[in-house]
Amino acid sequence: MGAGAVGCYYGAMLALSGHAVTLIGRRNHVDAVNLNGLVLEKQGRQISIPMRASVEADAVQHAELILFCVKSTDTETAAQAIKPHLSPDAVILSLQNGVDNAERLQAVLQQHAVIPAVVYVAAEMAGAGHVRHHGRGELILGTSPWSSRIAGLFTEADVPTKVADDVSGALWTKLILNCAYNALSAISQRPYGQLVERTEIKTVIKDVVQECLAVAQKAEQLIPGDIWGSVEQIVETMPTQYSSTAQDLARGKPSEIDYLNGYIVRRGHELGVATPVNRVLHALVKLMETGRHST
Repeated sequence: MGAGAVGCYYGAMLALSGHAVTLIGRRNHVDAVNLNGLVLEKQGRQISIPMRASVEADAVQHAELILFCVKSTDTETAAQAIKPHLSPDAVILSLQNGVDNAERLQAVLQQHAVIPAVVYVAAEMAGAGHVRHHGRGELILGTSPWSSRIAGLFTEADVPTKVADDVSGALWTKLILNCAYNALSAISQRPYGQLVERTEIKTVIKDVVQECLAVAQKAEQLIPGDIWGSVEQIVETMPTQYSSTAQDLARGKPSEIDYLNGYIVRRGHELGVATPVNRVLHALVKLMETGRHST
């Protein structure tokens, strides 16, 4: 549900592993997939994968597993759209940026199982019906009675997947990484590798992360592992990747910045933690969104 770069990449990997996959997305993308299959570009090769695609939410009927990949801004609307068509035993996996989408989904879908997931993949839509993979692809799933089986399905599909006891910490780690890079990549329209070539930008990234950690500490949210190592690893493993926010702005689409740096600003305000650098980045992206939408 929401066949953008993330949905198409993981849908493609599952389809290659022999699973029946349906993509729900925009008309031009759906038409291209139904006509020629989904083109997956990976490691210098292109392969066309036959699969079903639809523009209608009722295409989730009979699905055992729904990969919920819409933007955070559309979580409630998309959840309401699929709710009447879900099988009673359907499991929904939230493959979204931000830390609260699973809770927002659960509030709408109620009796259906919703599992939060953390996504680390560098991918982009290279055109209608064409997804391009730049690197990585691992998933971290929250615990549930279904998580081990789902992790096994992804692992068999060559998607490294693990189940985390503390998925909240993993979601916050990803949020901090998004706050560090997404807005800067969007404002400059540069990939991650080029951003850190300038010392000034590396200093800004450090300031952003420190603000996020201060908010997390005040919220009593543990950040597992080496966050600074993770910040550096993003550049090492995804040097040519443009952030999803950069891709949204380049296409004249609204971004998820309210759920990234904007979320840190809101939580900081609630908790009495100053977040001036996150506030500026959030405000600049919002200003660019407004300018692009008005032209």
